[in-house]
Amino acid sequence: MIERALEIARLFEGCRLQAYRDPVGIWTIGYGHTPAQEGQVIDQAQAERLLMADMEKAAAAALRLCPVLATRPNALAAVSDFVFNLGAGRLQASTLRRRINRDEWSLAADEFGKWVYAGGRVLRGLVARREAERLVFLSA
Repeated sequence: MIERALEIARLFEGCRLQAYRDPVGIWTIGYGHTPAQEGQVIDQAQAERLLMADMEKAAAAALRLCPVLATRPNALAAVSDFVFNLGAGRLQASTLRRRINRDEWSLAADEFGKWVYAGGRVLRGLVARREAERLVFLSA
């Protein structure tokens, strides 16, 4: 499961070994790891370790909030990437979570496309990422 989530994160985050500000101004490094500090530099191995640790936390949060995902590895991968990207708080308060926990898989899949805004505007990268998550979520 986690490998699928890591693939999505690697694809959409890219890897930057020097700290940068993300589209909403948060200092970030590696594959979307926060918090970072201005001027911080890491190597590729550190970036991979941070990604693995961050994704394990995201997967644990996804399972805590949506226990039914334990029986659907691809859905867990998709929701883990969602949590990695947006945070567990966003999943906790979402219709996505309610639909998953009610076994409304089709309706839940439709919720991914609603999470494409950053800084009040639609980002093409988020549109593509949510679609990738949706497809993984629905795959057997």
